[in-house]
Amino acid sequence: MKKVRFGEALTILIIMLIILGTAVIHFGLSPQIPVLFTIALLIFWARLRGASWEDVHQGITEGISTAIIPIFIFILIGALIAVWIQAGIIPAIMVVGFKLISSRFFIPSTFIVCSLVGLSIGSGFTTISTIGIALFGMGMAMNLNPALIAGAIISGAVFGDKMSPLSDSTNLASAIAGSDLFAHIKNMMWSTIPSFIVSLVLFWVLGNSSNQMSAAKIAHTTAILNQHFVISWWALLPIILMFACAWKHIPAIPTLFINILVTVGMIFFQNPHESLKSLTTLISEGFVAHTSDAAVNALLSRGGITSMMATVSLIIVTLSLGGILMKFNVVQVAMEPLVKHLRKPGPLVTTTIFSGIGINLFVGEQYLSVILPGKAFKPAFSRIGLAPLALSRVLEDGGSVINYLIPWGVAGSFAASTLGVPVLHFLPFAFFSLFSPVFSILSGFTGIGLKKSTPQN
Repeated sequence: MKKVRFGEALTILIIMLIILGTAVIHFGLSPQIPVLFTIALLIFWARLRGASWEDVHQGITEGISTAIIPIFIFILIGALIAVWIQAGIIPAIMVVGFKLISSRFFIPSTFIVCSLVGLSIGSGFTTISTIGIALFGMGMAMNLNPALIAGAIISGAVFGDKMSPLSDSTNLASAIAGSDLFAHIKNMMWSTIPSFIVSLVLFWVLGNSSNQMSAAKIAHTTAILNQHFVISWWALLPIILMFACAWKHIPAIPTLFINILVTVGMIFFQNPHESLKSLTTLISEGFVAHTSDAAVNALLSRGGITSMMATVSLIIVTLSLGGILMKFNVVQVAMEPLVKHLRKPGPLVTTTIFSGIGINLFVGEQYLSVILPGKAFKPAFSRIGLAPLALSRVLEDGGSVINYLIPWGVAGSFAASTLGVPVLHFLPFAFFSLFSPVFSILSGFTGIGLKKSTPQN
């Protein structure tokens, strides 16, 4: 296949963005079909340019291979959600939360709690799918805006994931830039702390302006939960276990397996007559609530492996698209002129941020949004005397935190399916993800917190 030219690569990316943006944002379509249509057009273009079917297949395979572990984690998370509800863990968190958190401070409290949990376990996905679901249920019982609740949950989860030494994305950004992990986390505070404070203030203001909860409704919801679920201190066991696994640096897959097995043991302890068939149906199809309250049924009927299949299918088609783009160097060629002509910190930081955002838009994978700009712009950062710490922070601020805002992104689609709120609905309230790149760009132009090194000639 002939080498792709810059104008050709840029045209392809613009057409892709128009197709995806129009289909998902304007027409409100599910992302899978427009992504598949874009793949078909891209394959047609590649064949016209002389690419072989083997090259196309290889691009698809290489693209999907980056998501094998996340896909497996999503399957386990679907199973975990179902057994956590059945065992009364999520209902117990809701009941305790109703007693501890007032409606006036619920939204900022949600942001802070998810931040602390994410920081402790180093996983935004796990935070959203465990504590996040319980907090979402509480917020809905308080008659709060579901998009605002989701925004607070996701913002907290992203903050915790970003600042935790246990986080995969944080370790990846540090490794790609060649900076020390803990120095990288410390340096991220220059953009992270302002973003956290602004987010907290906005959640405080919007939370106060939201509808106050009905004491009668909360009492009714609590009574329903106590009637249909086992609410006891035993519910703390899987939560403590999750933190213990994080403290011992046990990876996500064994952590989830251990937690599922312990929770299944709790289910059999609570109900010795539970059949193996009903348990496997629970893990496969998810939990279905049968209470006298339709709202509680809607909140707690979720989880199961099948609940993750829509997300998994989106990940597969999106990363297939990304794999083809990478195989034929479309993204790389589009980025080349930017790297060569950047000589000042402000424009360089800004361009790197928008490159990460662009990779998220075109490829939909948060790891690639860190890896590709990191490799492309690392020489430019070194050339103008910026330290690897400057690059690693920018990669996080424009890469992994943005993926939650992309409807066809891995993180965005996961959050939307787990909480039941479309990405475009919670996007305006995901303040931490929105403000992180802003403060990073300001740092680039002002020089505040921008680490320097000796320029290389």
